[in-house]
Amino acid sequence: MASVSDATAHMPDVFLSAKEVADILKISKPFAYKIIREMNEQLEKEGFLTISGRISKKYFNEKFYGVS
Repeated sequence: MASVSDATAHMPDVFLSAKEVADILKISKPFAYKIIREMNEQLEKEGFLTISGRISKKYFNEKFYGVS
């Protein structure tokens, strides 16, 4: 049986961290956490599972750039 690390080794990163969001938007890391928290709250209202301090790259791009 393959381990989780084996299964994800070849999978591209699907999430952005707060540091990555801060770098992309040229904002502070605490403000990036605030933005991620707000986006995650919206995703939770829509029934999605979220990871604290991380946001889906796809959702981030849709919200900031209108691109899916």
